[in-house]
Amino acid sequence: MNLDQIISTLTATFNEPLNDGEQRKIVFWVDKDREFVEEIGHLSIDNVKVHLLTDQNNFYSKYLLEEEDPNSHYLIYTNNDLSVEENWLIDTVYYSKTFYADKISLLLDDLGIDSSLRAVVKKYEKFFNKKHSQKFKSYGYQSYTEETIEIGIMSVLCNLKTPDFEEILKTVLKEGLSDEDNKYVTLMEKYFDINVFWKYLSNLYGYDREDRSLKTLLMHLTVTTLSHSVEESSLSNIKSFIAERNRSNALVFIDHWMHHKSDYAIYNELAEIVEKEIKLANIVNQLPIEAFKNADTFSYFDKAIIIYIANSLEASHEDYEEYIKLINLRRVKHFYDKFQYIYEALFYTVKMYEFYKKYSSGIPKVSATDMWKSYVNEYHEMDTYYRKFYVAFDNEPNSEILKKLRAMVENLYTNWFMGDLSSHWSHAVESDLKDNWTLPGITNQQHFYRQYVAPKVQKAERIFVIISDALRYEVGVEIAEKLNAETMGACEIEPVLSVAPSVTKLGMASLLPHKEVDFDENARVLVNGKSSSGLENRKAIIESSVSDSVAVHAQEVFAMNKAGRREYFKGKKLIYIYHDTIDAMGDKASTEIYTFDAVERAIDEISTLIKIIRDDLSGTNVLITADHGFVYQRDALAESDKIDKEDIQTIEVKRRYMLSKEKRQMDGILNINMDSIIKNEHQLNVYVPKATIRFKIQGSGVNFVHGGASLQEVVVPLIKYKNIRRGQANSREIVKVDIKLTNTTRKITNSLFHLSFFQTEKVEEKVIPRTVMIYMADENGAVISNEETIIGDRTSENPEERTFKLRFALKTITYDKNKHYYLTMKDVETGVILERIPFNINLGIVSDFDF
Repeated sequence: MNLDQIISTLTATFNEPLNDGEQRKIVFWVDKDREFVEEIGHLSIDNVKVHLLTDQNNFYSKYLLEEEDPNSHYLIYTNNDLSVEENWLIDTVYYSKTFYADKISLLLDDLGIDSSLRAVVKKYEKFFNKKHSQKFKSYGYQSYTEETIEIGIMSVLCNLKTPDFEEILKTVLKEGLSDEDNKYVTLMEKYFDINVFWKYLSNLYGYDREDRSLKTLLMHLTVTTLSHSVEESSLSNIKSFIAERNRSNALVFIDHWMHHKSDYAIYNELAEIVEKEIKLANIVNQLPIEAFKNADTFSYFDKAIIIYIANSLEASHEDYEEYIKLINLRRVKHFYDKFQYIYEALFYTVKMYEFYKKYSSGIPKVSATDMWKSYVNEYHEMDTYYRKFYVAFDNEPNSEILKKLRAMVENLYTNWFMGDLSSHWSHAVESDLKDNWTLPGITNQQHFYRQYVAPKVQKAERIFVIISDALRYEVGVEIAEKLNAETMGACEIEPVLSVAPSVTKLGMASLLPHKEVDFDENARVLVNGKSSSGLENRKAIIESSVSDSVAVHAQEVFAMNKAGRREYFKGKKLIYIYHDTIDAMGDKASTEIYTFDAVERAIDEISTLIKIIRDDLSGTNVLITADHGFVYQRDALAESDKIDKEDIQTIEVKRRYMLSKEKRQMDGILNINMDSIIKNEHQLNVYVPKATIRFKIQGSGVNFVHGGASLQEVVVPLIKYKNIRRGQANSREIVKVDIKLTNTTRKITNSLFHLSFFQTEKVEEKVIPRTVMIYMADENGAVISNEETIIGDRTSENPEERTFKLRFALKTITYDKNKHYYLTMKDVETGVILERIPFNINLGIVSDFDF
């Protein structure tokens, strides 16, 4: 600062208006370094007298100001420390202003830092350039300590929005573990004191290694975190990396990093480096699963658990309940997302083995009626498990674990389940159904319109019919559950016996309003004597029966906007919507491998259609059904799964059926009388291979088929959905389950503690799951503990099975026992804070020991 700047600053100070009770301005200019001794004699400021204060004139100076000249403005220049007790003018100093002209003094004044911290600012003088000072000032400190200054400086160098050592540490580690190449370490070495950075790490995280480095620092933090979930005795090889004090700080730091919405990805990469450095695999492979099932610091724990379950299944160990609990336990762990599809594939494999254990003596050979009931009530779940396994598998097709599971799944589903089920069902069909295609109490597909649609039409009620090509029963069950969970409407499902052969042209025709359905001599299907092939022909048949009607493809509905839909369906009482996502994918050899992916899309599309009907078209009554189901297996078929077509005159031959006027018995083939299905003017017989055998013919896919008489083909869903608006009778709001704290005490006396929570109701229709994140926070919302997650999706009636026990660790900081800290419960989906429960924290002697 040059003399002109000083004069300008002092002039401005003397020209300020006098404060209340102030008669004049006195400014003490302290120049300890004697930088302006030469100039002071020539200094001139209008209406201001300049006086030099020395060691010898203290008494005179006091006399001058208080007796000799009590009215003039004075600039008192001195090279002495004014704060010493012997200063005769100390009382005058207190009611006057003090001015410093050196860089440090100006910095202190500019930043509002007390002069007692002058030495700290002087130490880091190189840091305080214009750019750094501006950023430092933006932090808005109201008061300063040596710690706040140092953390502020490090925060500026790490380009943080707010000063926080946890963020400083994370930013440094995110940059990489090479001390030489880490730009933040370089900046601290240039503008700060890197030893101070390491001092903070020692004080906060107990990191005291002589051979300190960023790599061993991260090893220290992660292994210390690991020691909270794995017994130290199991970590003897890496014990030197476990902190001897402030261990909970490491846990909280690593936990926050793992939970960060974007930074977690860098943590995952760095954790993998540490995992290899500490040879974690060697440690884990010596431990029982119980010893590390809760560990979450490294991804290898998930790999080990997955391998354990897969190997146990392969070795025929039947602890299926334990495997399911393990998988559910891992769902709330950090690395679950990385292994999500492997876990899901594993889950459905376990469910298949559970089913196999229940029927290990074989699926019972019973009557057609009893087999039908068993399939509808339970057996269809195997179709779902098989499908869900492949949905997961197709997301991780290169996983060696899943390739091993795939062989096991195929053996269970294709060889055992489908072998037993389809063989016994074929026997039941031959005994009970081949002469009369009906089952007691079960609706035949050809009676669908008369039984479910016509009564609504006759009452002039508006009704929507969604027909989804190849929507088999198990998929219908999932749709019904989804609609019940996600909409206010009431939804129920029942099985319908499809026509035989279970093909689109006959199934679609049977669902239309009709007096008669028949095949002509060329195997074309006629409804009331007219072709029912294609959307336009079906539309004509519907309109001829009901004038205010329309038939449309689902894709057309999706393509319209809300206004367009309302206009298109205005005045229509009967609306048929055709949907074919599954069949369009499965019925081609080149795309049949994507069948199960198509099913997932179909479920979402039908759910969307329901919402369109409800919200855009004010629809109330909706029926969802199918023309037929399907059989699908992923493995290539063996030659034994195919059969040669017999030497018989046919009018149509497909993979799963033949139509012929001849009537005779053939080995391995069922002859079904069609008189109870169609008018059958030409006396046709349908021949279908037993079980899931395919006819050997050219072209088309062979893994995805329909047309036969297997349960997967002929049990079709009928979903009856009725929209119920808010406020109507029987309306039920969709609510998420509540998660409540069950502990009654509201005092924490240890930095490590456990809390118990309860899912207050089971998940069922209209009561849906909720995922909550739980942590301790201070009164400003700053997180002071690790964060734990509860997935509240338990369906058990038993309250004990809806109980969760969580462990928390508090940061090792000073807590005010008279203040409140808050257990915070946040809905993960919405981000809404559900509860803030006040706690007192009184740790006494801060300790990591949890009694």
